Order: sequence, then structure tokens, then C-alpha cells
Amino acid sequence: MDDTDHWRNMASAPRDGSRILVTVRSSEQGPAEVDMAYWSRADQFGEEGWRASDSSPGRVVEYAEPELRCWMPLPSAGRGSMPSPWEGEDVPLVDGEGI
Repeated sequence: MDDTDHWRNMASAPRDGSRILVTVRSSEQGPAEVDMAYWSRADQFGEEGWRASDSSPGRVVEYAEPELRCWMPLPSAGRGSMPSPWEGEDVPLVDGEGI
């Protein structure tokens, strides 16, 4: 398993617009799932925050901070399958991540 193949605490997620994988918490709408998201600055379509990468202008899918449990970098090309959502407790900060 390489360094990109594990879930990390959302506090350490990049907020530079790069796309990442996130675990969306389970809710009354369904079980936990994995989605591709990015941090977006406020614009004419919405406020600053996490958005689904497949959002389109005028149809923005936004995630509130509490909806997202953890993140990981996108896997390298050719990886076999999408990772499973994080099912454990919240992912702890490790070695000063997010500082």
C-alpha cells in the first residue's frame, strides 16, 4: 500500500481546488459513500466550500463540512477499483497533519 492509499482527516484536505476522494457520511438519504470533490472559492454559483467534482454551473452540489468524514488523494491511473467508504470512527490527525 503506498502513501496515497489511506483515508486522512478532513482537516488536512487540500483547499487549492485539486480533486480528491471523500467519504460522505451516511444519512437518512443513504449509506456512506465515496465521491470526488474539490474546495471551491465563492463565486456566482455558490459560497466557498466543498463541491462534488461533477457539479456544473447552476447545478452545484455542495457538501457541508460535517457531511464529509475523511479524504484521500486520487489513485494513480490504472487502479482497479474505487476504495470503500471509511466505516470506522473519525480519522485522527497524525503527525501534525493540517497544521
